[in-house]
Amino acid sequence: MVSLCRDCLAVKTEDFDRCPVCFNLRVVRHPALAILSIAHVDCDAFYAAVEKRDNPELRDRPLIVGGGTRGVVTTCCYQARLYGVRSAMPMFKALKLCPDAVVVPPNFSKYHEAGRAIRARMDALTPLVQPVSIDEAYLDLSGTERLHGLPPAASLARLALEVEKQVGVTVSIGLSSNKFLAKTASELDKPRGFAVLAPEEAEEFLADKPAGFLHGVGPKFAESLAKDGFHTVGDIQHAELKDLIRRYGETGEWLKRCAHGRDTRPVSPHDDRKSVSSETTFFEDTADLALLEDHLWRLSVKTADRAKAEGVVGVVVTLKLKTSDFKAVTRRISLHAPTQLAQEVFRTARPLLAKEAGGRVKYRLIGVGLSGLSPYHSDGVDLIDPKVAKRAAAERASDKARAKFGSGAVMTGRAARMAKKDEG
Repeated sequence: MVSLCRDCLAVKTEDFDRCPVCFNLRVVRHPALAILSIAHVDCDAFYAAVEKRDNPELRDRPLIVGGGTRGVVTTCCYQARLYGVRSAMPMFKALKLCPDAVVVPPNFSKYHEAGRAIRARMDALTPLVQPVSIDEAYLDLSGTERLHGLPPAASLARLALEVEKQVGVTVSIGLSSNKFLAKTASELDKPRGFAVLAPEEAEEFLADKPAGFLHGVGPKFAESLAKDGFHTVGDIQHAELKDLIRRYGETGEWLKRCAHGRDTRPVSPHDDRKSVSSETTFFEDTADLALLEDHLWRLSVKTADRAKAEGVVGVVVTLKLKTSDFKAVTRRISLHAPTQLAQEVFRTARPLLAKEAGGRVKYRLIGVGLSGLSPYHSDGVDLIDPKVAKRAAAERASDKARAKFGSGAVMTGRAARMAKKDEG
């Protein structure tokens, strides 16, 4: 057995509950602790944690980051989650569940600043860092023990201490031999956790878990699996690969690999960001075009806010839809000039949505993104649509007002109509 104190970083080849060096109880123990090197690091309720860091009065309050009563929950702290609040939940429902919650609008530039500070500390550990989002990443620490004088597990524990002390947020860590198991482990001990899952114990550990336990299997897919007789991960382990592929195509092959804890994907160092995007999954599938357009507008604003925070513009707009039976629909269109403006993203994606929606097909997810990114210098001139410059000036003025007075300071006609509908 190998034991690691997460407070003083003492590593001992013995089993102890209390650190014999500093006498603290934050100890992680596992026979393979000294040899595993693939990690998933995930910040705990990141946006909410940054807000609480910057406003200590919020520390013990349930906190929701989102767009007021007219919007949806972007994220929430763990206190709010105890009331049943979840990301992508309509704000009015969240406030019914947790009426005492404090609601703050998202501040993506602040979150990206904290994310960059955390990323810098990851890069100091290993060149093999693969960000998944602003607040989580995979790390491959193979061969770093000689450099840091610590096994990978201890280096990760030190990273968690540095992030908590210097950035002011907490992280949870999963350690294993591949990305899938590392991600699975990081969900086991949140918040401020550290869990280890070795490949040789993966099958037995996963076998009795519900199929929805597998990262990537959502509630709807879990229902479909249950109807087909796959209630647990063990059911998938015992299934024939050919049968899974016949039922679910490539997803069936993926299911089989995950059920056995297998994953050959390397941790790939982060190249320049390829896209910025936002998406949401509905609580109820819908074919209502007007409702889908409302969500598209909200997501266009989110995507634009993220592009502005990153200082990038994109030349390709992508609309993403997923039907009630999990079929993905992706449509792309290139712009005449790159943009980071919500109005341009929405105006481009709206006709793509109109071609797909409005009939009998119901959708469970919608998303929109910008790709073909380049650094932002100034708003370009589109000779095809000379009104772009006027819309850009109006949106920039709106951004300044929102930053100074809050998200409700300036609303488009659509946003005002959505606010009235949500509040009614």
